[in-house]
Amino acid sequence: MQQSNTCLLSTRVLDDTLINRAAESNLSIECVSFIETRHLQSEALQQQLQDLAGEPVTAIFTSMNAVNAVAAQISNVPHWKIFCTGGVTKEYVIKYFGEASIAATAKNATILAEKIIAAKPATPLIFFCGDQRLNDLPELLKAHGKTVSEIVVYTTEQTPVFVEKNYQGILFFSPSAVHSFFSLNTVPTDVVLFSIGQTTAATIQSYCTNKVVVSQWPGAESMIDLVIEYYEEQTTKAL
Repeated sequence: MQQSNTCLLSTRVLDDTLINRAAESNLSIECVSFIETRHLQSEALQQQLQDLAGEPVTAIFTSMNAVNAVAAQISNVPHWKIFCTGGVTKEYVIKYFGEASIAATAKNATILAEKIIAAKPATPLIFFCGDQRLNDLPELLKAHGKTVSEIVVYTTEQTPVFVEKNYQGILFFSPSAVHSFFSLNTVPTDVVLFSIGQTTAATIQSYCTNKVVVSQWPGAESMIDLVIEYYEEQTTKAL
């Protein structure tokens, strides 16, 4: 274990339980949110979602924000077949729609699209997403002849903050947060950058040449596990 605290920055707010878990490994994590998500709300959208809640559709979620936005605007539990990414997105799907509704999960959108293609669902594909959703999933589905309807249920806005403190590592959870962070900040070359997924990692690498450690699984819990494991390995190597 580390003899002194390693100070890290998370570019999104984390649960206290995760911060405390890291602290047990002498990792001090400070949180600053670099993006803000807002649920879209309108009578037309609410009516559309409510109508879909009464239909047999194949629903697709790759974001916890999308799950929350949809659940907040329907009054009954729909009988959907749901494909979703893992981590907290899956947890929210279970919370609002029940575990039995999940047809398949995957660690990223590309693998999720492959599972949808393999499953050959008979009901319409509905992708509930944000205004800055990535192209991977819908493009792969369309390339395999699948018609997918996209419904934007939340927006993402950058909220950049100038960071004066020096950190030994920085945690990124989305390409949007990366763009927001680097719009005002640079990082010394010895700072280790942690990323959720390859797309976020590629976005980081478009701004700098720092070492990027990638978590292949979605969710903040997986990220914290990765960070703890990384610094424990570094400590072991130093002994």
